[in-house]
Amino acid sequence: MKPSFIAIIPARYASSRFPGKPLAKIGETEMIVRVARQVSKAVDNVIVATDDERIRECVEHNGFRCVMTSADHRSGTDRIAEAYRKTGSDADVVINVQGDEPFIRPEQIESLKKIFLSRPDARIATLVRPFDPSKGFEALFDPNLVKVIFSDNMQALYFSRSIIPYIRGKEWKEWLDSARFHSHIGIYAYRADELQRITQLPQSSLEIAESLEQLRWLQAGIPIEVATSNYPTIGIDTPEDLAEAERLLNEATQ
Repeated sequence: MKPSFIAIIPARYASSRFPGKPLAKIGETEMIVRVARQVSKAVDNVIVATDDERIRECVEHNGFRCVMTSADHRSGTDRIAEAYRKTGSDADVVINVQGDEPFIRPEQIESLKKIFLSRPDARIATLVRPFDPSKGFEALFDPNLVKVIFSDNMQALYFSRSIIPYIRGKEWKEWLDSARFHSHIGIYAYRADELQRITQLPQSSLEIAESLEQLRWLQAGIPIEVATSNYPTIGIDTPEDLAEAERLLNEATQ
């Protein structure tokens, strides 16, 4: 029997770097609405999970369902787990798309779905992207670009803000010619029961060191399946990112 899917998009109003980010407009459309529209091209059941009435009003005005959640969650994963419980859904797999990914592609979501359709034992899945050498070696040093290495059977081995793998015996500027690097795309899918379980795990030492929640799951021995996506994505973390998103949108419509 094929698994069923629900997509939940966490969206907070409060942000130290960009307050009100989900309601910031790209073109004439609020960012959270753009995300929901993109996700709905691949998943029939789409929910926005928020702790802010302004976001709820915007989402529902544009025809999408919204669930109010606690303002005290430590992470988007916790918010998604609460929203899933509140919906009363019996979907087998929960897809987590960040509310600041307005250019997420339906093909990327389909890649995650295929993992669960082909591997009944899959518990958590995410996407990775080959690093674009044209960005230059210096871009690999950016701690906001999370790097990932994975096994031959497409399971994550480690995520890091540092450059992995380390290339021994080569000058750093030669590394791009010596190995293929991959960055992480922050979209996840979880078996519904696994989602509830991981929210009960305490923070792990690796998670605290790197400030990467997925390391908690790996450190607990939970496998994370990966699929490769070649589509570029832009997460909107600052007003400067929003300006870049506007530029991309203008290019796409010309």
